[in-house]
Amino acid sequence: MKTTALRQSFAKGGKRHKAAMHVIPNLFTTGNLFCGVFAILSVFNANYLAAAIAILVAMVFDVLDGKSARLTNSTSHFGLEYDSLSDVVSFGVAPGFLIYSWALSGQGTFGIAVMFAYVAMGAVRLARFNSTVAVSDGKYFTGLAIPAAAGVVASLVIFDHHIVRMGAEVKPVFVLVITLVLSFLMVSTIKYRSFKDMKFRGGQHITYLVWGILGLVLVAAWPQVMLFVLFAGYALLGPVERIIGMFGKLGGKQAQSKREQSAVEQKF
Repeated sequence: MKTTALRQSFAKGGKRHKAAMHVIPNLFTTGNLFCGVFAILSVFNANYLAAAIAILVAMVFDVLDGKSARLTNSTSHFGLEYDSLSDVVSFGVAPGFLIYSWALSGQGTFGIAVMFAYVAMGAVRLARFNSTVAVSDGKYFTGLAIPAAAGVVASLVIFDHHIVRMGAEVKPVFVLVITLVLSFLMVSTIKYRSFKDMKFRGGQHITYLVWGILGLVLVAAWPQVMLFVLFAGYALLGPVERIIGMFGKLGGKQAQSKREQSAVEQKF
């Protein structure tokens, strides 16, 4: 009887532990959602810098959400859906409102259309990711991830506030171009590295450590510039690699055709 009671007690304790493990990622997701709502409220109050910072903090919660779910082996369909809904608010609606109120409010219906295009393409990107997550290659993302696109928007606001101070004539045009490019990249078929396949072989871990420390020092010393450089650089990484790959394939085909032509000439 005592043995049976102990087993039941451990079984109940295991269930409680498992339930607690599922709560932790959802708490991080809730923090993500809170930051998104706070960013929207900050936009309504014309506090664009606070809205941009809130979006960046939401990205931290989003990363912690995924990492904690994998570490605790507590991934679930509910968590995936909750995370996606939170991402739509924090990285779709909040940056969309920020873009419009900060730079496009004077463009009338066209500004609203561009803002809606960003939000809609972000939602499409999330829906496509959720529908292909079971069969996707973990090494690459198809299209620019919506948190990365939101990072470009938020870091641009911080960069402009502290460094550039774009004029009333330049800002709407520049933001229009940036927003349309981000909208296209999110729903494109361009591959983006997820950096999940990084393997530290031999003495490479020292090299990665040195580069990581240098990157952290630069971000800490000059965050207003380096955050925008990092996010914009990642957004451009996919198209640049696609172009390099196209030229590489073209060069390979030309070299193969030359070898075939020389082989034919040698026969004759």
